[in-house]
Amino acid sequence: MKLEKFSFGIGDRFAHQGKAQLAAIIKAKQQGCNIVPVWNKSNREHSIIGTRPADVRIEADAAVKVLGWKDSYYVDADHINLNNVDAFIDSSNFFTLDVADYISQKCDEKDLKTFIAANKKFIGSLEIPNIENKLNITENDLEKIGAKFLLAVKKAGEIYRHIAEKKGSNNFVTEISMDESNQPQSPVEMLFILSAIATEGIPAQTIAPKFTGRFNKGVDYVGDIKQFEKEFNEDIAVINFAIKEFGLPANLKLSIHSGSDKFSIYAPIKNALKRFNAGLHLKTAGTTWLEEIIGLALAGGCGLDIAKEIYEQSLEHFDQLAAPYATVIDIDNSKLPEPDEVAKWDGVKFAKVLRHDQNCKDYNPNFRQLIHVGYKIAAKMGHCYIEALEKYEDTIATTVTENIYDRHIKKIFID
Repeated sequence: MKLEKFSFGIGDRFAHQGKAQLAAIIKAKQQGCNIVPVWNKSNREHSIIGTRPADVRIEADAAVKVLGWKDSYYVDADHINLNNVDAFIDSSNFFTLDVADYISQKCDEKDLKTFIAANKKFIGSLEIPNIENKLNITENDLEKIGAKFLLAVKKAGEIYRHIAEKKGSNNFVTEISMDESNQPQSPVEMLFILSAIATEGIPAQTIAPKFTGRFNKGVDYVGDIKQFEKEFNEDIAVINFAIKEFGLPANLKLSIHSGSDKFSIYAPIKNALKRFNAGLHLKTAGTTWLEEIIGLALAGGCGLDIAKEIYEQSLEHFDQLAAPYATVIDIDNSKLPEPDEVAKWDGVKFAKVLRHDQNCKDYNPNFRQLIHVGYKIAAKMGHCYIEALEKYEDTIATTVTENIYDRHIKKIFID
């Protein structure tokens, strides 16, 4: 199974926006831009909401059938490990192997020596096309990189082989995720991570490294844009070199997690894709969930009441909701409006505060991030929330499609 050049991760917390999401992909295709959809949902999200991995497959298949989509599409077992992968085997054909927790954990000494020996030929000054300065590599560098990343890659190999044994090696796409680590990976580290992946026999088609800066959920990138641009370009250059040097899949490409709404780095990404004629996998995290709330607010009536209730309950349970996302949110509590104030808003006002429009004076990124992690509140509403999604489907679908196409696809993939 070969993943196409451009792929778009469309997470959907409550499995009701498959058609609206796919409509944005179809709109791009009509403009001559070929992107394949990847419906993704993590084990954590399933456990909170009470859904099953099979529900994502059902949603994707239904959307494809109704809208007549004839191209490839994928269902991603997002951020899985050996403890939870089995639940995703039957319904998924894309597996994001999350091994960031194993970074810097002690690896086997014999494995480390083998890794160093296999890569000794790179010691010295290494020139990689499209990287301005040569990479200076020492044996000590190899030892440090192996000690830091080798166990993580070994664990990825275990997960990959487990899936391959169950599904067959040609029946799924493999992504390696190392983005949820503390420090960005340098070009030298990326090179030898890819070397280890190849040695482990993992036919990775996408890799999600850690970049400089903050990739907070649902809001813009926070960091040095020039540094990000440098890292992004160098990572593509290293991938191109590694494909030839280590025999990795020719379509191996970068994956950006929590990529939604990182508007300030979309231009550098777009320029790099053109420069290298490179592919990209972009995950849009919980953007669709936020658009559901915007759609409910705009619909008015009980839809607006539900949106306000979710905010009030999210504020009341702030610590509980924020804790699992502590590394990917930055919320200034002093800038969160009181529920009494929100209660007076009409749907348009609520939508303006929540929608990620930096030119709108009402937009509040703190409010947006809190709602982002508040989907557990909607899950506890049960049928009440689902019935509202179905009652106001048309309004919500419009916001979902417009968001994916206008704010994301157009800015990166369409000239």
